[in-house]
Amino acid sequence: MNITHPGYQWKDSMPGCSHAYLLPGVINQIQLLSNAGNHLKIVDVGCGNGYVSSALAELGHSVMAFDCSPEGIAIAQKCHPAVRFMVASIYDEKLRDAVNEPVDVCLALEVVEHLFFPKRLFEKSYLLLKEGGHLIISTPYHGYMKNLAISLANGWDRHFTVDWDGGHIKFFSRKTLVEMACDAGYKKPRFNGVGRIPLLWKSMIMVFEK
Repeated sequence: MNITHPGYQWKDSMPGCSHAYLLPGVINQIQLLSNAGNHLKIVDVGCGNGYVSSALAELGHSVMAFDCSPEGIAIAQKCHPAVRFMVASIYDEKLRDAVNEPVDVCLALEVVEHLFFPKRLFEKSYLLLKEGGHLIISTPYHGYMKNLAISLANGWDRHFTVDWDGGHIKFFSRKTLVEMACDAGYKKPRFNGVGRIPLLWKSMIMVFEK
């Protein structure tokens, strides 16, 4: 199964609007997992134009990455030759064979909220990881205070962006993200909010252990 979105046809290698607050948090988590110096094997799930993949490769990590957008992968291959890129989907049945060997980290930034079948992301990433490996995942944050603020501002129509082709189709709280990950076998969840002030975070970064 390979579901593509017309709203995600990449045009250049520039960072997206979310990279400014996501990348520092991701690098911090990678540094914690690398024990201050060990190079990790990382697979970037839904890598887009390869901007984050390249940033991690520049830190010395071995990175391979995939996305279902041919336009994004073509840009990534041209601009970031240090990373192995391929056109693939989290729904692909032979994804494990394509990755070839277990990795230390699966990274999925702002991907799960776009999936019709988000459980597949947790199930497939679990299979790609070494025992003791980690999933680092981000998704827009939703919690009581933020939801209340959106309601008071009458902002739900704008927030749901129903006219955005390929936009967000799932909305996760910390609780529902942890539940879905643990159902796939993950454990020891760690939470960080990023962007904006606490409790009104733009996104949450969560780390799970296999």
